[in-house]
Amino acid sequence: MTHGDAQSAFAQAAAEDGIVLGSGSFDWLCEQGHAGLERVAKARRDPALVAPVTAACERLAAIYARLNGDVSVLYASRENLLLPVALVHEPTGTLVEVDESPHFTSFRLAALELYAADTAVGFDLDEYRELCRAWCSSTDVLARGLPAKGFGFGGVQRQRAYHDALLDLAAPAMGLPPVVRVAAVDGDGATAYRRQRAALLRLLI
Repeated sequence: MTHGDAQSAFAQAAAEDGIVLGSGSFDWLCEQGHAGLERVAKARRDPALVAPVTAACERLAAIYARLNGDVSVLYASRENLLLPVALVHEPTGTLVEVDESPHFTSFRLAALELYAADTAVGFDLDEYRELCRAWCSSTDVLARGLPAKGFGFGGVQRQRAYHDALLDLAAPAMGLPPVVRVAAVDGDGATAYRRQRAALLRLLI
């Protein structure tokens, strides 16, 4: 089962409960990472964004450095290459991510360990840390021969960990609800939905 299949199965299961999840994109979520987040927030000239976006960018810069990213690449990247979000609940503005095993790596764990104690997230941080520890021996090496922009050859999993952190921290900084993440390490999106059904219904209905 591919990543798209898991997302689709999750969305279909949610739709049966009246939760409509569609895809989306946001100008602050782009190839430029936290550099793009800061650029877009400044352009909006909204004083309410200054403190949360500044805090998010500082945290993301630390995560990017921890993952050995080349920050010069962010500033040279395209402003208009937006990173897609597969599942968005439009009525509440909530972004939903279905995370399969490749998302649980030592790199993701390193990023999670740099989250502030009061970071607003819509998932269990301790559960995610434990899943990273359980899966990293097999997932760290995935796509190790492939390049990732800003992270070089073998950097796909580090880039994935950074993009996950970018979404987690940028969304609430830009005034959206905390990102809801659902673990689906077996790739079964429908089962993942049923496991989290009660919590999701409380959040989204």
